[in-house]
Amino acid sequence: MSLEELLATRLLVQGNSGSGKSHLLRRLIEQSAHAVQQVVIDPEGDFASLAQVFGHVVVDAAAQSENGMRQIASRTRQSRVSVVVTLENLDTERQMRHAGAFLNGLFDIDREFWTPILVVVDEAQLFAPAVAGEVSDDARKASLEAMTNLMCRGRKRGLAGIIATQRLAKLAKNVAAEASNFLMGRTFLDIDMQRAADLLGIDRRQAEVFRDLERGRFVGLGPALSRRPVTIAIGEVKTHSHAGGAKLLPLPEMTREEAKGLLFQSNAPQTPRYVPEQALGTEALLETLDHAPAVVVPLLAAAEPRPDLAAGSEPEFRAPEPPPALPEANQGGGIEAVLDQLFGEEGAIGRSVSSLYDEFLARCRTRRLSGRVLDIVHFRRKLVLAQAGITASIAALAGWDLAQAQANALDEQFQGLFLHLAAAALQELPCPSDAMIAQACGSHSQRRALGVLTRMQQMGVVEIYEELNGQRVVVLPGLQWRTAPGHTSDPLAWSG
Repeated sequence: MSLEELLATRLLVQGNSGSGKSHLLRRLIEQSAHAVQQVVIDPEGDFASLAQVFGHVVVDAAAQSENGMRQIASRTRQSRVSVVVTLENLDTERQMRHAGAFLNGLFDIDREFWTPILVVVDEAQLFAPAVAGEVSDDARKASLEAMTNLMCRGRKRGLAGIIATQRLAKLAKNVAAEASNFLMGRTFLDIDMQRAADLLGIDRRQAEVFRDLERGRFVGLGPALSRRPVTIAIGEVKTHSHAGGAKLLPLPEMTREEAKGLLFQSNAPQTPRYVPEQALGTEALLETLDHAPAVVVPLLAAAEPRPDLAAGSEPEFRAPEPPPALPEANQGGGIEAVLDQLFGEEGAIGRSVSSLYDEFLARCRTRRLSGRVLDIVHFRRKLVLAQAGITASIAALAGWDLAQAQANALDEQFQGLFLHLAAAALQELPCPSDAMIAQACGSHSQRRALGVLTRMQQMGVVEIYEELNGQRVVVLPGLQWRTAPGHTSDPLAWSG
């Protein structure tokens, strides 16, 4: 193959999966690595091994922004360093955006840096699709424009495109039409065989030759290859893909129950249940006292004489004055009754704190209660507990003080939901549904409440798992508690 002619005329490779396209590209890259700068657009991460033998720099596109990819491309041309752009850690749309940004960075460069460079694009149908797919129009247009610039206008800027695709029908015609060299591998569909025959100038009745090609053999035509169609066998390569291919391996030996356990095991980790510390009994306590070392208790210091007392006179005994008794209406039970009635009304929990507090004070005045005893800060705490569904029976459970202590360390917006999840985990109840999470957050919007839960997950306060049947499990790492699996769409199954 004439490398200089290839730089001026570009190359198109077609073949079904397994026909040897990637092997052909690898052979071509290795044979020309010493003579020309190279850029490999690698959607599957197959060419990263080139760095170990030929010194290519691997660019992980997942760690860069689109603007960062454009800047790296400009520096690549300025420094004339060969690179492999791996896109394997991105979804399809981001692959298209990042690849388009990198190709545009190679294209939009000052004239002084227009040096020859081979641009190899594997699976080109991903970046220049013939028809619109599931990706957004913006991503498709950006990627298609970059590929069109590479194949149509890149020659004057020193860019020589080498593109490989599984099917010509999947590749945009404007991109495929600019190639003057062709290597056609094994193809089975009639329409693909006929199109390959037309490109190579072969009679359609002889198009069956593409179906009989062995892996690693291609029919080539073009100025850099041959003036007549010729069959080419691809030689050996020095580097290999990390994907080992399909190889037969012995099946693991296990019982049917072991296999079922591997397939249907829970996604959420099995955390140990909280066990409260057991207090020592009377006999055990006495036994520890018998073996304990003796403790010397110092005598009390002598009291200093009081000057206000005469010698020999006895001090007058005065009983401590009891605190003034509150009226019966002002006892805590009255305020608690007002709170229970207020929070129990439909839609009250979703109202703002200020309006609820004003309503609380108004009802206290009606009952002749001193509502100001409960300021707005303590009222807000009561509201958080009511939203979370925390009742006196839950607060009396062993270990609840640990949950309360962790909740107090969080911001106020997370406290109610944390306590709600902790109550479910402590009682081994199903994970709260989306509606229950919204109620615990004091919101009517489930989407906003789930956003709060997501932020708690990002902070490491909770861990969220989805079981195979779609049920959700929430784990509280700080407490080593977990809820039972529960459906996200269940109605309010429990409220404390």
